[in-house]
Amino acid sequence: MNAAAEPNRATLRLPHRFGDFLLFDRIGQGGMAEIYLARGRTQLGLDRLAVVKVVLPALSNDARFGTMLVSEAKLAAQLSHANIVQTLDLGREQERLYIAMEYVEGFDLNELLRRCSKSKVALPAEFAFFIVGEALRALDYAHRRTDADGNPLGIVHCDVSPSNVLISLEGEVKLCDFGIARAVNTSEMHPDQIEGKASYMSPEHARGLGVDGRSDVFAASVVLWELLAGRRMVKRTADQDALAIAREGIAPPLPDRGLPGHARLAEIVARGLATDPGGRYPSALTMARDLDDYVMEHRLIASPIRLGEFLMEHFGAEVVLARRARERAAVAIDRGPLVSVTAIASTPGKFDDQTTERDAHSWPEPLPSPVVPLEQSASRRIDPAPDASSAVASSAVGSSAVASASPSAPAIGPPPFQPDDAPVAPFVPTPRFYAVIALAGVLIALLAGLGGWWLAQH
Repeated sequence: MNAAAEPNRATLRLPHRFGDFLLFDRIGQGGMAEIYLARGRTQLGLDRLAVVKVVLPALSNDARFGTMLVSEAKLAAQLSHANIVQTLDLGREQERLYIAMEYVEGFDLNELLRRCSKSKVALPAEFAFFIVGEALRALDYAHRRTDADGNPLGIVHCDVSPSNVLISLEGEVKLCDFGIARAVNTSEMHPDQIEGKASYMSPEHARGLGVDGRSDVFAASVVLWELLAGRRMVKRTADQDALAIAREGIAPPLPDRGLPGHARLAEIVARGLATDPGGRYPSALTMARDLDDYVMEHRLIASPIRLGEFLMEHFGAEVVLARRARERAAVAIDRGPLVSVTAIASTPGKFDDQTTERDAHSWPEPLPSPVVPLEQSASRRIDPAPDASSAVASSAVGSSAVASASPSAPAIGPPPFQPDDAPVAPFVPTPRFYAVIALAGVLIALLAGLGGWWLAQH
């Protein structure tokens, strides 16, 4: 099946229970998968956030792609490094392949640059060097990784691009999606999907030749070039698309933006972008060392703390608040429908009119929708109990409520009507009541007579 024929749209309605995960926020979609923010729960009841990439149906049903994806994901799962996003789970659920990964609260580099442009906030050069340096350290670790017998695993990222460079609000830099691009390359992709990645492809990759770690060095050098130049390095023309330009591998010189030691900096970038892999840095580590030397010499030093402060100052607060609001809403919806509250019926009689009048004036009308933000809800939620005639109330924001025997009712009812407030029916004497009173009078008179006789005798 052709992956290109599959419509690029979200196919899961949120919130959505997906195996051990509750998907509650759609954070992106690529040519391979829909990407969701999810809450997972371990067997011991520990909750954690994760990113779940749900593979598109067409690719999930592609046997060749599935085999390659599983193979590459297993290799990536062996990577444990501070600058690499951890792979948490890999499986198939609801006839869809998925990969669960560590959640990094922050931005990918592409999103960060977009926000900087929109807010007219310049990304300081020292942060650009820091981000690329951390990415190079991640690549060096992955390229050198061996199996238990010391044999190289041969891991190549194949898709080092701004969208796969994640930056947390704590200033951490992490690479994600190791090896997944090689699985995608085994299936047919739409030209537009290839076009988006071609801007960061090494010439040998674009030509379909064998790749090694030097291909990732080229891609990282493109990212560095763009951060320093402030624009895209590869631009399509009327005669050539990005893939054709990538095959040629001719990189433009780095523009002079007034940074100190520009000549040395341009040499580092040019070597990383060499068309011939033999003229390129032999490893990510060697490029990282040259970049570190340049940064130290010109005092362009950054740290995770400073980067994190920069992000929080300009963009972080709104991201955290928005994510937490969506998460709370999704968890609340997943717990079940809102409580349906009904008044305790009063005794038929003269109190009916009074109760109806009081209810109409003091009880709010039910809200038209069962989905209410937790900040606005003054009711509790319940989970259906095993017995249909009972329900167990769970804690939430607001006051308590009396749960009806129908927990699936969506409406929000009035405040709790306590039994102590219920009207009491008037007392009406009966014949039995009068008989008991008469008997009590006879007993009292008899006891009084016996008492008088006893006093007379003594």
